[in-house]
Amino acid sequence: MQQDSDALDFAQALRVIRRRALLVLFCAIVVAAAAFGFSKLQTKEYTATASLIFRNTPLSQQVAGISPTGTTSQLAQQTSNVELVGLGDMAALTARRLGLSEAEVREAVSVHGQGESNVASVSATAKSPQLAAEVATIYARQFVREQQQVNRRFFASALALVRRQLAELPAGQRFGPVAVPLQNRAQALELLEGLKYDNVQVAQRALVPTSPSTPKTARNTVLGLLLGLLLGIGLAFVLERLERDRRLREPEDLEATYRLGLLGGIPASPRLARTPPAGERLALTPAEAEAFQLIRARLRFSSVGRDMHSVLVCAGERGDGATTVSRGLAEAAARMGSRVLLVEADMRVPVLAGKFGLRPGPGLPEVLGGAAAMDVAIQSVDVGSSAGQPSAGRKTLDVLACSAAPPPNPGELIEGHAMEIVLDRARSIYDLVLIDAPSPTEFADAFSLFDRVDGVVVVSCVGHSRRISAERLAHALEGSRARQIGLIANGVRPASLDSYSGASGHAVADDAHQASPPALNGATTSDAPVPTPGA
Repeated sequence: MQQDSDALDFAQALRVIRRRALLVLFCAIVVAAAAFGFSKLQTKEYTATASLIFRNTPLSQQVAGISPTGTTSQLAQQTSNVELVGLGDMAALTARRLGLSEAEVREAVSVHGQGESNVASVSATAKSPQLAAEVATIYARQFVREQQQVNRRFFASALALVRRQLAELPAGQRFGPVAVPLQNRAQALELLEGLKYDNVQVAQRALVPTSPSTPKTARNTVLGLLLGLLLGIGLAFVLERLERDRRLREPEDLEATYRLGLLGGIPASPRLARTPPAGERLALTPAEAEAFQLIRARLRFSSVGRDMHSVLVCAGERGDGATTVSRGLAEAAARMGSRVLLVEADMRVPVLAGKFGLRPGPGLPEVLGGAAAMDVAIQSVDVGSSAGQPSAGRKTLDVLACSAAPPPNPGELIEGHAMEIVLDRARSIYDLVLIDAPSPTEFADAFSLFDRVDGVVVVSCVGHSRRISAERLAHALEGSRARQIGLIANGVRPASLDSYSGASGHAVADDAHQASPPALNGATTSDAPVPTPGA
């Protein structure tokens, strides 16, 4: 379970980066370009290194008759050697040799050890590669020369001390057991002085560098690119977080907000929301038709064991696609042979008449007001047949739309007793009654319908629905007596539709409707009289 959760989080992170790919790419390019430009503006400096090797032996002290102070670790000895190289007036001596100032040499030279070895490195940095090599080499040689002079003075003082000790011996002891060690030490010191024994040497002079040590343009550019990518990804997640506080970006966000199972997703398509020209019908793509059929099948599956003849479709706010989904579900059910009535209860902005190309005439407001009979206001629309289904004739969908002019009192009409009569009659005649209702967060019309229908389906558009509107609708549904069926995600990206189509749903065979033998929609007067409200 933990692995699945981690994989899901990783997939969500990838989706965030993919959505904000342009921002991430822009940050990476800008930071990399800034690093490249900054590197090009910097003055080139070159670093050359000379190496010194120390002989860390107590020979000279033993010969001089000085007892060693004790064993010293290699690291401590190296630290002592590095500090020794930095002492003295080597910077001043080097500056005089090269015609520089002592401050320039001190600023240019750095001394450091190499691991835990007895080798110390003298590095010099300058704007000229030749100057850098000269400074490092001369500094190292000056240090060696200085150490040679120190050693000479050391051996000379030690030899003088031994000779004085020999001279101070009584005449009778100058060839005795006391004098012999002093004579041997004096001979060794004379030998070391003659051999010019040194405890440090130049292991390698500084070579002229062929490339600058700073700036590292290629390295800085690559680091800038990586930093820009990290910055872009960070900004992407920050913006995603801020936008998620305003918009619901993924179907998972819809499920978490509404606390409803996902019945399915409708692919993002601007065509679905457009009104076709007069005399034309909107043809669904195979993916769109399959999405509506899958949701219809799941809607039927959710009603097993209970009546589900009337379904109210609503959204958190206008533009989420409640009307588009209501229309698509109604057509999908009608193509499968069900008797379906689509009721346009959103009387403030009526659009179904234009989308279906209905003839002018009375609609739901006139029926509710008693000015027209229900069978007169209902119009049948040819929806064709479902692919792969045997057709005993063209399938039709009945539509009870609104008249062109919105009524002055839509809320009163929806809440009135006449609406209850219309819904009861429609349930007795049709297999499925779909009601396209206005948003409950904007108008109170839909609230009066919650307890008059068998179930409520919520439509929310990913990337468009605001979190605050969705939360308001979720609270409204929880506080009502509405039977919540599920959630439909509208505007899902086609690339992600397959992964969302199975979320929170069940595999349902899209079989033919098993109710009573299908009858053609619109033939309501042959079954039973449909009284006008108030009859």
